[in-house]
Amino acid sequence: MQRQVRSLIEVLVAATIAGSVVACGGRSGAPVASAAETAAVEAAGATAADAGQTADTILPQAVPQPVSRAVSQPDTVATRSGAAARAGLGLRRTRITEAVARVSPAVVTVQTEAVAPSDPFDSFFGGRSDRTTQGLGSGFIVRADGVIVTNAHVVSGATTVNVASRDGTTYPAKIVGVDEVNDLAVLRINAQHLPVAPLGNSDDLLIGEWAIAIGNPYGFFLGNTEPSVTAGVISGTGRNLVGQAEGGGVYVDMIQTDASINPGNSGGPLVNALGEVIGVNSSIYTPSGGSVGLGFAIPVNRVKRVIEDLLAHGAVRRPWIGVQLKLPDTPNPRDMLTGGVVVRTVVPGSPAARAGVHPGDVILQSRGRPLHNPYDWEAELLDLRVGESVPLVVKRGARTFTDTVQVADLPDVTAPKVEVLKELQLVTVTPAIRAERGIRSTHGAVIYSVTPRVSDDLGIRAGDVILQVNRTPITSADQAARALNYYANRGTIRMYFEHNGQVFTTDFSVQ
Repeated sequence: MQRQVRSLIEVLVAATIAGSVVACGGRSGAPVASAAETAAVEAAGATAADAGQTADTILPQAVPQPVSRAVSQPDTVATRSGAAARAGLGLRRTRITEAVARVSPAVVTVQTEAVAPSDPFDSFFGGRSDRTTQGLGSGFIVRADGVIVTNAHVVSGATTVNVASRDGTTYPAKIVGVDEVNDLAVLRINAQHLPVAPLGNSDDLLIGEWAIAIGNPYGFFLGNTEPSVTAGVISGTGRNLVGQAEGGGVYVDMIQTDASINPGNSGGPLVNALGEVIGVNSSIYTPSGGSVGLGFAIPVNRVKRVIEDLLAHGAVRRPWIGVQLKLPDTPNPRDMLTGGVVVRTVVPGSPAARAGVHPGDVILQSRGRPLHNPYDWEAELLDLRVGESVPLVVKRGARTFTDTVQVADLPDVTAPKVEVLKELQLVTVTPAIRAERGIRSTHGAVIYSVTPRVSDDLGIRAGDVILQVNRTPITSADQAARALNYYANRGTIRMYFEHNGQVFTTDFSVQ
């Protein structure tokens, strides 16, 4: 029996050595074994062990031959080395390598250029009147006719976008549409018959299952356009985060993974062991600027909806129910997470009002999805479609019942933009203000005062802190005003704000 075990080990070692020599010595390489050949090799080895025979009796071609025979019969040795190499490759194949082989041909590098005006004194003294900044990110092809998905923050402000495929071919790209709220963008290149990344399902993810991040970390710093691969597991789902992240800002209802996501990976696919895209790599939480095993991806089911809207309309139709939630008055995060979804106000004539929802009602479920806190409600709104009939399980006092709400488009705020800004007084967060008011965020714009009308429409109060407007992080009161001016008349605005130490959102449009 010991001789049998040693013989099997010798075969495997010989196969590994032979495979290494072929790979390192010649660029042509040996043919890859088929699945049938690999299975035959493995089955033969198992038969040898079961029958009490040595492995070299069953597989004589895998045994290293004496040097004298190799010199006198070079063709025979080459054939035997090739078979051993094929066996070695078959043994090294895993679900991860197969998944990468299925998706990586569709992964691309997104190159951007943006022109920013320089100091006026530069042109006065003969210098350049503007400067060009370059950016790099990742993306992946979702349709063979050139439709590509990436992050909104990858192409934000870009005047020129180019896409480089795996083989280095570069195409000029057109931005079809951008969804700042979900941090997604759709590009199109003029090409046909491109490899496509298959899209999976993000609703049935298993905590602990394999997760593979594919992209181009640090762009071309690594020397070529071949995408890099890192592997980990699904660490969690439905994550909400505020903090340092590539692309900055606040993210809701995200997939968490410990697969390394580094600068340049943004917009690349997160893949399962079946070779299906389950998310779009978007951000990392990091105290150092590099990956620390806390990466986040946008669920692919939400990505599918955004792609459909951007291709059909050039913009995302934002779902609206017409309720403002009561914000928890406790700074304790545990209390907030179990505080429920309590309706504070209902907009007259809104879908919620027509369905019979009242202030004080507690929304327990939407489409069968349990709702425990305002974050759950925000996540649900991201997945609703305009025109959809949504069953809501509502509790009113001791009574529980179901209301059906018809989701509508988010209406515009009726006030002109100048009135919105006049009805908000903002103050920049400073260390002194932060300590005095117990603000958790290190930056932002404190709402010093707000008119009752805007407070009711947007659900904000004096003392709240504006942290982000769409994908623009806010560091001062002036920046908040500039961001609101910039995004006015550009579709839906999502504003993130801190209230009692927790972060919430409000959506609105400004005419």
